[in-house]
Amino acid sequence: MSRRPELTGALAPAALVFAMAFPAPALTTSVNAIPTSTAEATEGSRVNEGGPSMGFQLVSTAFAEGKTIPKKHTCDGPDLSPALSWSGTPAGTKSFSLICDDPDAPAGTWVHWVVYDLPASLASLPEGVLKDGELRGGGRQGTTDFRRLGYGGPCPPPGKPHRYYFKLLALDAPLGLPPGASKSDVLKAAQGHTLAETQIMGRYGR
Repeated sequence: MSRRPELTGALAPAALVFAMAFPAPALTTSVNAIPTSTAEATEGSRVNEGGPSMGFQLVSTAFAEGKTIPKKHTCDGPDLSPALSWSGTPAGTKSFSLICDDPDAPAGTWVHWVVYDLPASLASLPEGVLKDGELRGGGRQGTTDFRRLGYGGPCPPPGKPHRYYFKLLALDAPLGLPPGASKSDVLKAAQGHTLAETQIMGRYGR
């Protein structure tokens, strides 16, 4: 037992020489993983912060998100458009466009309302917007899949309730389309001009 310290001491210099000649590889993997993850997390935060659409919100006094649209706003009632209001309009907005459609329709997405060139000073639409090409407060209405101007409410076949999306676009310029434009006309003209988009969805079944 008394010789072990002497033996260890004799081998120590040799071990030291070996360690110096063949150093352990640097642990770069775990060190580099931290900055990479941090950078990715920072970039993700940057994308979600301060964007032009932050705070842009569309609401209705007629129904809450995902809830049932009252009968008076459907073909089973007086077919009045629901009251809508919005907030958080992004800077640089010059006009708004609004589209309502039903992606659950048997023949494919059915367009129920097309509105465009609403002035940037506007922050709401009242219940029962008249079904005219030109709106009194500014703006125009397009042609729906009912082949007429103005709002056409939910009118689904019997079965599972359909979803109705009211989508509002904030644009950096008026579209300048004449009354009666289609949804595709509006979306095509809005390309490259959309600052932000928000929506509210309601359901209706029969």
